[in-house]
Amino acid sequence: MSIDLKTIKHISKLSRISVDEKRAEKLADDLNSIFEFIEKLNELKTDNVEPLTSIAETTLKLRSDEVKSKNLREQIIKNSPQENEDYFVVPKVIE
Repeated sequence: MSIDLKTIKHISKLSRISVDEKRAEKLADDLNSIFEFIEKLNELKTDNVEPLTSIAETTLKLRSDEVKSKNLREQIIKNSPQENEDYFVVPKVIE
């Protein structure tokens, strides 16, 4: 696939981006080199290749869920802007 100046101008018009002649030539060259690279990638034989999720083949270490802090309710409510015994009070933000 090859991109010419006419195609670049058409794409820039559709996207409502003004592109001068010099910049359009540079974009055409860049896009053509990208398409050439994609064509090279398409030539690779990947029939028996497993997809990777990570290059490091390690498993995550699992840990048990443990409650380390108990009864922090009073400490948390002390940070409330307004004093209240039961819940955290914040200023109203919607009018």
